Amino acid sequence: MRDVLPVVIDRLSRGPVAIARIIGTSGPTPRGVGAAMAVTADGEVIGSVSGGCVESALVHTCMTVLDDACAVVEHFGIADPDGIEVGLTCGGSLEVFVERIDSGHRRALDDLAGHLAADRRVAWATTLSDSPEWYITTSTREPWRRLGRDVADLLTSGRSGIIGVDDCDEPAESGGDRPRTFVQTFAPNARLILVGANDFVRATSSIGRSLGYRVTVVDARPVFATRARFPDADEVIVDWPHRYLESEIRSGAVDATTSICVMTHDPKFDVPTLRLALTDSAAGFVGALGSRRTVADRNERLVESGVTAAHLSRLRSPVGLHLGGHTPAEVAVSIAAQLIADRHAASAAPLHTTSGPLHL
Repeated sequence: MRDVLPVVIDRLSRGPVAIARIIGTSGPTPRGVGAAMAVTADGEVIGSVSGGCVESALVHTCMTVLDDACAVVEHFGIADPDGIEVGLTCGGSLEVFVERIDSGHRRALDDLAGHLAADRRVAWATTLSDSPEWYITTSTREPWRRLGRDVADLLTSGRSGIIGVDDCDEPAESGGDRPRTFVQTFAPNARLILVGANDFVRATSSIGRSLGYRVTVVDARPVFATRARFPDADEVIVDWPHRYLESEIRSGAVDATTSICVMTHDPKFDVPTLRLALTDSAAGFVGALGSRRTVADRNERLVESGVTAAHLSRLRSPVGLHLGGHTPAEVAVSIAAQLIADRHAASAAPLHTTSGPLHL
């Protein structure tokens, strides 16, 4: 939804838009809860919820919802290879909520987009009714119906899910004011801090941005650390990397969702920065570029600077998976692949050598 939102806001100037969001999954599915697709009245399709398996059916549903303004919940299960029903070939199932939005929703969507742009944790609650109600909040204390505490729990944990009950015709004391509601939470993007200002960093900043990271490039040399050289980075910082990292650690801006890759090949940058990253930060991933000889020499320097064996075991160096590439773009792909595998605790083995579901 994060990627679809700006386009949806823009298209509202032309007329109503139907939004389809995954609100529940079971088994392996191509995309997870919160993935969204939008359809305009003239048939433009924005985004995807399944990579092609059910989009054609959802386009038809979206056009119907645009016509009658009545929101619906669609269910898609396993596709029957001998049947004509639309379904998923991956063996899972999806529950998708489709609703119509128009200019009356613009203020709420602008509010949501503003929170996302400011990297605030925000929850978007939508009642799963014919005429949905919205509730957008960054607070864990605001009451809303009798669902406020449930919304707050999801917001605090960063999870998305369904709360409330199906039957809202019951009296309030029986749950009638707790309608079945989808709460989609958005947390700040994971950070990728790249130390250095070279071609490898430029390629890695581009692929990191495409993977949804908030990318920071930091280097002490102003002639190299420029916005023109790193157009895909969210930030380009001219400072000694260890000094910048120290300030970020002190401010609490480095946490388990932060990945740090040191790529300067210069001990006066590498060693103090890695020492901080390994011993004083909560970063979830710390990697460093370099040949086997460079890695061995750098590890000795790190130990001499006070880094313990336990701390050194956190370091992924040489960083990246063994793909056989040499160019900056190929190295960036290998680093990105390791970041993805590390985040999902995956083996990084070729899929044809493994068994079991591809999507959990």
